[in-house]
Amino acid sequence: MLTLDKFEEAEKIVKNVTLPTPLIYSEYLSDRYDNEIYIKPENMQRTGAYKVRGAYYKISTLSEEQRKLGLITASAGNHAQGVAFAAQKFGAKAVIVMPTTTPLIKVNRTKSYGAEVVLYGDVFDESSAYAQKLAEEKGYTYIPPFDDLTVATGQGTIGMEIFQELPLVDYILVPVGGGGLATGVATFAKLFRPETKVIGVEPSGANCLQVSLDKGEVTTLPSVNTIADGTAVKTPGSKIFPYLKDNLDDVVTVDDSDIIASFLDMVENHKMIAEGSGLLTIAALSKLKFKGKKVVSIISGGNMDVITMSSVIQQGLIFRDRIFTVSVLLPDKPGELAEVSNTIAKVQGNVIKLEHNQFVSTNRKAEVELRITLEAFGTEHKAEIMDALERGGYRPRLTRTVI
Repeated sequence: MLTLDKFEEAEKIVKNVTLPTPLIYSEYLSDRYDNEIYIKPENMQRTGAYKVRGAYYKISTLSEEQRKLGLITASAGNHAQGVAFAAQKFGAKAVIVMPTTTPLIKVNRTKSYGAEVVLYGDVFDESSAYAQKLAEEKGYTYIPPFDDLTVATGQGTIGMEIFQELPLVDYILVPVGGGGLATGVATFAKLFRPETKVIGVEPSGANCLQVSLDKGEVTTLPSVNTIADGTAVKTPGSKIFPYLKDNLDDVVTVDDSDIIASFLDMVENHKMIAEGSGLLTIAALSKLKFKGKKVVSIISGGNMDVITMSSVIQQGLIFRDRIFTVSVLLPDKPGELAEVSNTIAKVQGNVIKLEHNQFVSTNRKAEVELRITLEAFGTEHKAEIMDALERGGYRPRLTRTVI
């Protein structure tokens, strides 16, 4: 059972391995959404995510014999690192089954804690089934990433910390994959201060909890598709589902484009790196229908490889109209390129890349295509650049932007 006594016990135990992650008041987000927004930065946690809490607390409740036989789990990365780190602290062997699509940074960091990593399956659910099969064959103790009340209790210590700093918090936004974090935080909130609302946030391409709640029973999605790999789960936990149903006040979904835009917000305005799943609650702020409330967004993790980071930044700039590509037609004669450049320069556009295609017409002397990739300040500035090109007689046409 998830009780206040158990949450208190878990808090004392997880303090052995967690770092303080005090709330950060965000003036930028507060002004933008007309609420009092605070960030709970679990991306700054040891192992880069909140998962160490539930993993360490769960392993602390096992017998010495269970730990000696070895531990196993399945994870897209953050729970893997949590279990590997906790197992190392207890001197236990850890085997981690990870999806083959797991970012390299998460694989390497899991190995750095002394764990054996096995890559299997395209999504978490396939990895989990294989891990449980190995547990039966080898005698390992399986440490569930979310569908376990003890693990959920450990994750719920985040809720305790939030109330210690902000006792009258009105809303807590919590990311949802399988539901362990949401179970712990929402259950503690309803036990401690029922007036506080807890909203779960899922990626729209992996909204297994939303679908399950709508149907009134645990439901498996046919597939998942989201950049938030840590929450790319097809089935919510069956053991924790009753707690989610009773204690979550709402579940909202966000698109990948919302997550990408939120990444830029966090980097530019808070100098903070958060992974896709960790950004769910930041992306959800735009969907809130209330004003003037105290809101805490839990950023669950920050483990993102640099290649993904580069791609997200590029896409974010494109979504925000800060980079775009335009095609113009002009005669192939000396001075025409300078004229186009001058037109763009007059409205402070910055040229990033040029592509000159002489074969768009059979008469290249009369007409060639110039593709210009530009940097702008945003949507209004982009429109200003397009208007300037139109007035210059270049008939600009937006094309797909590839940097």
